Amino acid sequence: MAFGSSNIYGKLKEKTIASMQCRHLSIIAFICCLDALSKVPRRGRRPLKPNSQGKYLSHSLRLSNNSIADVSNLQFVLSHFLVQPTSIGWLDLSFNKITSINTVLSELQELRVLYLHGNKISNLADVDTLGQLMNLHTITLHGNPIAYMEDYRNRVIFTLPHLKRMDFSAVTPQDHIWANDLSCRPKRRTST
Repeated sequence: MAFGSSNIYGKLKEKTIASMQCRHLSIIAFICCLDALSKVPRRGRRPLKPNSQGKYLSHSLRLSNNSIADVSNLQFVLSHFLVQPTSIGWLDLSFNKITSINTVLSELQELRVLYLHGNKISNLADVDTLGQLMNLHTITLHGNPIAYMEDYRNRVIFTLPHLKRMDFSAVTPQDHIWANDLSCRPKRRTST
């Protein structure tokens, strides 16, 4: 099957998280949740082997480049494929069509690395959703509309104080000082 998916009538459709291509636990592209049940991960250098229930002991999942617009049923996908879905530590959702950071991501308390670059996230306040992820030390958001907003880097670092890397560059002690300084500044008035 090609990277694009089509519904049973042959019309192209946007994929949701339940109908995308999983890699790293690398799953061959699938069209719907039921179709996903019959797919197996792609073979890599060290292919994963499923347990007796057909689930994989993996802490990473690559879902990049799949035209995913909605991640609201991410927990279903994780529960279907992973032995320990709540212990996912690395999640790649880059280069999709995600427009907002869904609260389902904040439920992944063991998440340490989150790639969201190359999407369509346009509300910087969405990053607040990730503030309760105390283990999150690496995030990518570049290539989203929010990356062009004033004080983008400082606001993300202030919201996620445990970050060590952002957009593939180190978060320095000076970055934390500037982010904290930003939080003390009065908000600018906007003319109406």
